[in-house]
Amino acid sequence: MFGAVGSASSVLERDQARGPEGTTPKKMCNEPLLISEFQCTGNKRLGQAQTSIIPGMSPYRYYPLSLYFKRRFGQRVRKIPLDAGSSCPNRDGTLSRSGCAFCNQKGSGTGLADTGMSLRQQYLHYRDRSRDRDTGARFLGYLQSFSNTHGPACRLQSILQELTDLPDLAGLAIGTRPDCLDEEKLDILQNAAFDELWLDLGLQSAHDHTLRRIHRGHDAACFATWAEKAAKRNIKVCAHVITGLPGENVADFEQTILFVNSLPVAGIKIHNLYITRDTPLEASWRTGTFELLSREQSLDWLVRGIALLRPDIVIHRLNSDPDQDELLAPSWAYEKSAFLNALKERLLEADTWQGKALGLKLPEWINH
Repeated sequence: MFGAVGSASSVLERDQARGPEGTTPKKMCNEPLLISEFQCTGNKRLGQAQTSIIPGMSPYRYYPLSLYFKRRFGQRVRKIPLDAGSSCPNRDGTLSRSGCAFCNQKGSGTGLADTGMSLRQQYLHYRDRSRDRDTGARFLGYLQSFSNTHGPACRLQSILQELTDLPDLAGLAIGTRPDCLDEEKLDILQNAAFDELWLDLGLQSAHDHTLRRIHRGHDAACFATWAEKAAKRNIKVCAHVITGLPGENVADFEQTILFVNSLPVAGIKIHNLYITRDTPLEASWRTGTFELLSREQSLDWLVRGIALLRPDIVIHRLNSDPDQDELLAPSWAYEKSAFLNALKERLLEADTWQGKALGLKLPEWINH
């Protein structure tokens, strides 16, 4: 089912062989009101949760990042995109120079590193703009562009040092690939001086044939290995997955969600596939080699995926947010608020919620 990783039962066998000491992450001493380690019985084995904050009352039927932050810090936390001028093994020739099929030339980032702005300058620029609207907010710096752990470990150490002790900084999220990690880099992340640290780790799909099709350059087993190693060091992992990848159907996406469930993942970002200029997927889309999901199909996939998702996993994102000057299709990808409102209604109409398909009752923290 899961390519090189094997079936869900093989994941269970691997974890049992490792023993209880290797499967139970230590609790973070600075996090109040913790969800106990999450385990579910049934025909699908679910992974151990990393330490998570009990959410307050949610108007949605899922566990959004905004509620996690509110409980964790007692206030709103806004993300600030940061561009460290990182590269990627799929761009610099380490693996290839063409990039992943869906990735544009900016690596989904701001491109501000090319203007000469330092990370500190970028952070203060966005912080000052945001504080004009919300004077009480704190911020999570998000190293978004490309693979920020690619290259020597000393580079990662330098990046983290530059971002230390910034005003109103609640923590840091670091976007990267699983094949750009090693033990030394995880040690650096584990010892980083931030109250909150997330490792945003690209999976995209649990199916190796799909990963080959979109030119990822690694397999699902690579993601599983480094997600587990990070969790052992109390580093929160946020898995990135995509709906509507070429050649996949909704059952394939559901299997990807179950794969994420089987690992010690603390968060997830679910992106709908979209087409931007100057990407390998643009040519395939223009020739009709594959079709994008419709808005209705995307909503259906999300409802089914949320129902399968472990309820302790924090949902960081449920749709993509492309730049308007780069997006080619679908046109509805611009309508972020309308799309999320429609998803909220779909969940209510279906009378479903995060974890329902796992046989779990409606969580008490959902405001229903």
